[in-house]
Amino acid sequence: MTALEPLLRARGVARRFGAQIALEPTDLDVCSEETIALIGPNGAGKSTLLSILAGSLDPSAGRVERVNGVRVGWVPQRPSLYDRLTARENLELFARLEREQRPAAAAQELLSTFDLPADRPSASLSVGNRQRLNVAIALLGEPRVLLLDEPTASLDPGQRRRLWEMVKGGTVVFSTQNLEEIGLYASRVVVLQRGRLAFDGPVAEYDRVHAAEVFE
Repeated sequence: MTALEPLLRARGVARRFGAQIALEPTDLDVCSEETIALIGPNGAGKSTLLSILAGSLDPSAGRVERVNGVRVGWVPQRPSLYDRLTARENLELFARLEREQRPAAAAQELLSTFDLPADRPSASLSVGNRQRLNVAIALLGEPRVLLLDEPTASLDPGQRRRLWEMVKGGTVVFSTQNLEEIGLYASRVVVLQRGRLAFDGPVAEYDRVHAAEVFE
């Protein structure tokens, strides 16, 4: 489909939870410089696929290959941070886990980039600031691939725009139910329905006239 360099390869990845099939065997290549919109109704398998790509969930079958050990940043729907710690403390902690050579400096750079309140408990931050902190944590270690699970679902239009300004460029896979974001940010669309891959192609080939059918 593309001559771009593959960074992640999913081959036949599937997931069951007991008797429930969350994701049918799925093949997916994530290539450099792509921004992939992953869409589908609730329960279609989007979060499951992203979690498998991120390595936070093991597939029941199949495998994910990180080409040349590529580093992946993961932003789950629920912020993966410690509420009792400040934004600075969270960033420094995760910087050490990512083996940053200078954790304090890495934390300060991201605090400045994301314009975050540095020294307040994370539990007291606004929804927008918590999500920006969630993204900042994922950017530690300079990942080549960024995986985002509905990153703007709880944000207002201004917060959405600022978040996209901060993550644009590079290689991004994001799930969304905001169809406007497809036209604004995606170069490719992947549609899941009932745990199955229903469409995979460039935005130009995605027929928005039938977009409502995706979310039936």
